[in-house]
Amino acid sequence: MTNLVREVGETVDANPESPAIAYQGTERTYEEFWERAGQFAQALEDRGIGEGDRVGIYLPNLPQFVTAFYGTLRAGGIIVPMNPQYKAREISHMLGDSGAKAVVSLADLVPNVLEVQDETDVEQVVSVGADVEGATVFDDFLADDTKDVVDRADDDIAVQPYTSGTTGTPKGVLLTHHNLAFTTRANAIVPPGGFQATDRLIGTLPLFHIYGMSVVMNGAMYSGGTYYPVPEWDAPTVMDQLEDDGITIMFAVPAMFNDMINQPDAAEYEFEALRFANSGGASLPLEVLDRFEELWDVQLNEGYGLTETSPVTHANTNDARRKGSIGQPLEGVEAKIVDEHFDEVPRVTEGPIDEEAADLHEITGELVIHGPNVMKEYYGLPEANEKAFTEADGKRWFHTGDIGYWDEDNFFYVVDREKHMIVTGGYNVYPREVEELLFEHEDVSDAAVVGIPDDRRGETVKAFVVPTPDADATPEDIKQYCLTNLAEYKHPREVEFVRELPRTTTGKVQKFELRDE
Repeated sequence: MTNLVREVGETVDANPESPAIAYQGTERTYEEFWERAGQFAQALEDRGIGEGDRVGIYLPNLPQFVTAFYGTLRAGGIIVPMNPQYKAREISHMLGDSGAKAVVSLADLVPNVLEVQDETDVEQVVSVGADVEGATVFDDFLADDTKDVVDRADDDIAVQPYTSGTTGTPKGVLLTHHNLAFTTRANAIVPPGGFQATDRLIGTLPLFHIYGMSVVMNGAMYSGGTYYPVPEWDAPTVMDQLEDDGITIMFAVPAMFNDMINQPDAAEYEFEALRFANSGGASLPLEVLDRFEELWDVQLNEGYGLTETSPVTHANTNDARRKGSIGQPLEGVEAKIVDEHFDEVPRVTEGPIDEEAADLHEITGELVIHGPNVMKEYYGLPEANEKAFTEADGKRWFHTGDIGYWDEDNFFYVVDREKHMIVTGGYNVYPREVEELLFEHEDVSDAAVVGIPDDRRGETVKAFVVPTPDADATPEDIKQYCLTNLAEYKHPREVEFVRELPRTTTGKVQKFELRDE
């Protein structure tokens, strides 16, 4: 393979008149989609943007995201996907660190790009949805001609998403053409009979996130199926679409499935076409799984993955499933549970085990991954790369930071996270990022952020704040301050003022005490 999109071109040749993208009552055939992707690629070249150059995509799930994604790859460029919930301060690092030369942005978000443009290498801003001063409207940006696919090596970078580390500073993850192509192929055989040209895939997962991008969008484009982008999650609207459009495959996070089962009229829906449902991004509560299957008689399988692994590493299937497990490694992927000396932890006979009765210390360790899906490296961060990988047995193993155990049938189970990361509704929130913002507030003298249980999201963000002696701000003011400066899912939904934070003698906040409270 010389470019990830060459296989999409083969799909286009095989299915030129089939619908590739269906959005709000309109359809675009594979031939039409491919033509626009080629025009986007040519437009980049016309502006001096080509092989190895970064293009930021700052959009919700829209047809233009798909066009810009494959158009950038077709031109030999690298995609830098950005969460459309991010504010200017959050995209500034991504654009500056990556050196992106162009950004495709929702019209409403263009001001955020323009605000930080002088701090970056961004030369071209493309607006989707309206004409905004300082940007070129998407359709006007497209060239009249189309550009052929630029050859790229298997280990050349295709996508550079950003993920936060324990410091809260986003790290660029370098995913190659081979990484993404392997994951797409391996995941496409997970549903019974694999992805098919007759499949309709609902795009509830955000495309800026590797899960929605690699598994759903790429899966649809590789199989010749139809991709239905959903720009904003709303359970009743999506449930109507599942029913009315005959959706056959759905990937989502647990919070979405939880929303669906808790709709007052949930039992009235009949998803007759839905043949495969998969949950990832966070642990799936068994009550949600059981209720989903009871309501709609569709098996709901749990999987596992990380941005650094493109993302899927493990999956349950209709033929091989253990409730409470993340599943078995995908074909071609290796995984194991290791202790602090990188020795394999003994397997249990069969999981899941009674975690309250078992000695977890004896059977758990860190989950590590080896395979063609594992990222090339973090961008420009040699120290982070050294910590992320271990060379053993002639293989390069990636440290996930997740703690779990495995059984003799090679099913894996995640029980905890090594880091303090909060997973809320399938999104990762790193406390230090929120804490640093809190410390910028004039009325905050000390602060700590933890995750607390939430029935819908799995976890939600809570901030413990020590106000200054003359503080005027209320907890509601602090919440609004965070909401103004951070993506909505990151802001603390609870803020509690306290006199002091529990600390060790060395000054570290004892967050377990805060969570216990």
